[in-house]
Amino acid sequence: MLRTNAMSEQLTVREMSADDVARWDTFVEQCPEATFFHRAGWKRVIEGAFGHRCHFLLAERAGQIEGVLPLCQVKSLLFGNSLVSLPFCVYGGAVARFDDVRAKLDEAAIQLAHHKGVDHLEYRSERACHPDWAHKDLYVTFRKEIDPDVDANMLAIPRKQRAMVRKAIKFELQGQLDDDVERFFTAYSTSVHRLGTPVFSKRYFKLLREVFGRDCEVLTIVQGDTLVASVLSFYFRDQVLPYYGGGMDVARDVAGNDFMYWDLMRRACERGLKVFDFGRSKIGTGAFDFKKNWGFEPTPLQYEYHLIKATSVPDHNPLNPKYQMFIKAWQRMPIQLANMIGPHIVKNLG
Repeated sequence: MLRTNAMSEQLTVREMSADDVARWDTFVEQCPEATFFHRAGWKRVIEGAFGHRCHFLLAERAGQIEGVLPLCQVKSLLFGNSLVSLPFCVYGGAVARFDDVRAKLDEAAIQLAHHKGVDHLEYRSERACHPDWAHKDLYVTFRKEIDPDVDANMLAIPRKQRAMVRKAIKFELQGQLDDDVERFFTAYSTSVHRLGTPVFSKRYFKLLREVFGRDCEVLTIVQGDTLVASVLSFYFRDQVLPYYGGGMDVARDVAGNDFMYWDLMRRACERGLKVFDFGRSKIGTGAFDFKKNWGFEPTPLQYEYHLIKATSVPDHNPLNPKYQMFIKAWQRMPIQLANMIGPHIVKNLG
């Protein structure tokens, strides 16, 4: 009956206002296909940390939100001009109660993409919704249910990886929850520099903590007074999503990263959470192999592209041979200089 009554009202699409934030997040919390990356707070984070203009579209009927689509324009001389749902996030795209609502959001997004003159419109979808759009099969995601028993989770880890966790425990590593991002940023920036990847600004991580509060947590691993590793995780419904992490050089010697993810899983189990979302990885990378070693099976992500001015899907993948020289040069750069320059580059990668 509710659906019949609602259908008599016109469906409209408009941009989210400050007054809509609470209703937007209530819809996201209740919509089964929505993710943490559909939350309204990402608008404040992305605009505040990177300066990109966001357009968070909501579809409304009879005063009720029936669908949302967070979008952001990333415009760069180096990497092109795109409208993305959502940069710096692994999941995105339109989420809605009904197919007609999703179609209306798609229509509005395509109109906005043409109006902005972008090269392409990108949805970081978990499932394919647009068979006529271009797509990229580069990324997979890793998810696994958390057993309500801590010991059962340990035994579910494949033997070789479980041995690494037990090795780390023998080194008497400890996990500590931090109120700030200082130790996390040290471990994270050290790690990405080692990989030859530009670093995000510390301001970005501070904003994540400020905007998402208790749903954004920093777990730091220490050995006595020595910083070993740290991870910043998101919490959504019954899920934990370790999102940014890194380790100091000592982490390899004491299996610090292995302990870090085990300690996070253990804590999530004790909190009664149901899903450990290891996030996306590129096929053919060390991160992909690491997650598989934990017994997680990859699920392909359906990243879809509606081409506007572009004639092909963009390829900003660091596995692209043309980026290898840049990566090697970045690894040789002093970390202090890399931390100054990195945020100006990475903000345009999305």
